[in-house]
Amino acid sequence: MQAVLPETAAELADLIDAATERLAVVGLSRETDHEMLDVLNRWETSRRKADSVSARLLIEASDRNLDQLAGYLTVPQLLATGLRLGRAEAARRRTVAHEIGRYRNLQGELLPPRLPLCAQAVAEGAIDARHVDAIVHIMAQIPAAVGQTDRDRAEQILTDAARNVAPDDLPMLGNRILAHLDPDGHLTDGADRRRQRGFTLRPQDRRLMSKVRALLTPELRAKLEVILTVWAAPGMNNPADPDSPHGAADRPDLDPADLEAAAGRDDRLPAQRNHDALLAMCDYLLGHGALGRPGRIPAQLVITTTEAELAARAGTAVTATGSRVPVADLVDLAADATPWLEVFADHSAAILYLGRGRRLATLAQRLALFGRDRGCTMPGCRRPFAQTEAHHLPAWQHGGPTDVDHLGAACGPHNRREGHSPGQWESTILADGPDAGRVAWRPAGRDAPWRVNPLHHPELLIRPALLPDPPPLRRRRDHGSVVERLLSCDVRIHRPPIVVDFHRRE
Repeated sequence: MQAVLPETAAELADLIDAATERLAVVGLSRETDHEMLDVLNRWETSRRKADSVSARLLIEASDRNLDQLAGYLTVPQLLATGLRLGRAEAARRRTVAHEIGRYRNLQGELLPPRLPLCAQAVAEGAIDARHVDAIVHIMAQIPAAVGQTDRDRAEQILTDAARNVAPDDLPMLGNRILAHLDPDGHLTDGADRRRQRGFTLRPQDRRLMSKVRALLTPELRAKLEVILTVWAAPGMNNPADPDSPHGAADRPDLDPADLEAAAGRDDRLPAQRNHDALLAMCDYLLGHGALGRPGRIPAQLVITTTEAELAARAGTAVTATGSRVPVADLVDLAADATPWLEVFADHSAAILYLGRGRRLATLAQRLALFGRDRGCTMPGCRRPFAQTEAHHLPAWQHGGPTDVDHLGAACGPHNRREGHSPGQWESTILADGPDAGRVAWRPAGRDAPWRVNPLHHPELLIRPALLPDPPPLRRRRDHGSVVERLLSCDVRIHRPPIVVDFHRRE
C-alpha cells in the first residue's frame, strides 16, 4: 500500500511514534505464520534503517549546537544525560555518526561518509550500528602505512560479511584481514602504537574490585618490567608478612639474608606480587609528596565515612577520586598513609565562612564540600570531587560569598556553565525538602524543577521502604589503637548544613 507521508521531520516523527504505539497493541492472531515472519524481518530492517536516521539527526544537532541550547557541553553529553542513553551508548552513536554520516565542509557542501559502503548498508537496513561499531574497531587497527586501496578493500570485505553475520562474528574475520595486511608486524610504527596506547581503570564491581584495561607501548612495558623486577621480587612488599622488606629489592641497606628469609615465606602468585608492588609504589609516591602542592585535595588521599561505620570497623568509605574503600581497609590506610580522614561529627572548630574577603576556597572548605557533595553536583556528571572546583552560589561576580553554605562542587566545564542566558544553567542550595542543603541545578530561563545529582550518592536513589532491614554492621578486624585515636581526635568542624570531622595523620 502506497501511503502519503508528511513532508516535515516533526510530522514524520509523530507518525512513526503513532505507528509504533499502534503496532504494540494491534492484534497479531489474524496474521499467518509466514506473514508474522515477514513482519519480524521488516521490523528489524526498519530498526536498522533508523540507525542511519539517528546519525543524520546527531550531525544536525551538532551543526546547530543544540547541545548548548539544552544546557549541555557536547552532543554526546546531550545524548548520555539529556536523553538518558548513558555514556557508552552515546559514545557509540557518536562514533557511528562520524563514520556513516555526511558532514558539511566550510562551503556548506555535503561530504561523503568516511565509510560509504557501511553507510549504504545501514540505509538499506542490511546492517545496524553494532555492525558499524565492530567494523570501525577493526579498521582502526590497520597500520597507517597501508594504502587507501587496501583499506577500501577491507571495508568492502567487512561490509559484505556484516550483511550475513552477527556483529560478534566480525572480529574473527577482522583478525584475518589484519594478519593479511601486516603479516609480520613491520608496517606498524610508533605512530600506530601511540594512537592505540591506553590505560583505563574499569568501574568497581560489587566486591569493590576493579579490572584494568590497558594497551602499553613497548617503552612503558620495558620500564614497568624493570620496576616490577625489583619491587615485585619474591619476599618484597608482602602485606601478609610484617617482616617483609619494603621498597626495591636492590636497596643497598637491605640485608640479603632478610630478603631470602622473606622469600621463603612468600606464597604469593606472580600476579599478586605485581599488584602488591604497585601498591607499595603508590605508598612511596604519596609519602614523598610527589603529587604537587600538599594543600590541594587532588594531591592527597582524602576519604569520608560515618562515625558509626568507623566505630564498627565495617561499611564503605568514599575517596575524593570516587573510589569506594571498605572501612576495614580504610583503618589500615589511616594508620599508614592517609593524610586526611573525614568523619561526620557534631561540633566545630575551623573557619568555614570568609564572606567577600577571599574568592578561592580554603582547604578546610574544600574538605567540608567533599563530605557533602563527593563529586560534581551538576545532574548526570560523574566527575569525582578531586576533579572539581568550588562553585559560588550565587556566582562570585554577582556578589556570592566564599562561605561554605554558598559553595558547591562543580567540575570546570560545568562551573563555567553558570549563567542566566539560554543554554546556561542556574544553581542554588535547596532550603527544604528531602534534598535540603544540597546543590541543585536547572536550565536557565525555564520554570523547571530543581535537580540534584544522585550519582555520587547512590543510596539516595533507593527507597528504604522497598528493602529489608540491613543486617547489623560487623566488626571485621580489630584495629584498636588506630580507631580510638581517630575517634578521639579534637579537630572538628560543624556549621549547618555542613557537618564534618577532620582527622590528620601525625
